[in-house]
Amino acid sequence: MPQPPATRPALKLGLRLDFTPGGRLGPGKADLLEAIGRTGSISAAGRAMTMSYRRAWLLVDDLNRMFRQPLVEAQPGGAQGGGARLTPLGHEVLSHYRAVERMVLEAAAAPIEALRGAIDPTPRPAKPQPAEAQETTP
Repeated sequence: MPQPPATRPALKLGLRLDFTPGGRLGPGKADLLEAIGRTGSISAAGRAMTMSYRRAWLLVDDLNRMFRQPLVEAQPGGAQGGGARLTPLGHEVLSHYRAVERMVLEAAAAPIEALRGAIDPTPRPAKPQPAEAQETTP
């Protein structure tokens, strides 16, 4: 009986830029910036990413301190019309980051496909360790 065709494993590229001495910009912070742009709120963006408000706020604070100008401006006010928005630099930084992601994916398309083709679509369980390789407790 013929086997059904194997599905190709999904691929997610995680590109992180480490600025020295600055900070890091990676997919999580970029996604947070996009979510803030979409929702107009740090707390709503955090909820959309299943992240606490505190974590989202700390990431925004990190981004705002990393660049020469803030990327996100918070508008105090809560239920009375507060919120947050990306600054022009925030839009620019996000656009540049996404452009780098696209360029890396395009440049690496052939080797990435070769790696995907080598992935076993049905991973096997780990082999048990030989007895001599297992740690013993004193």
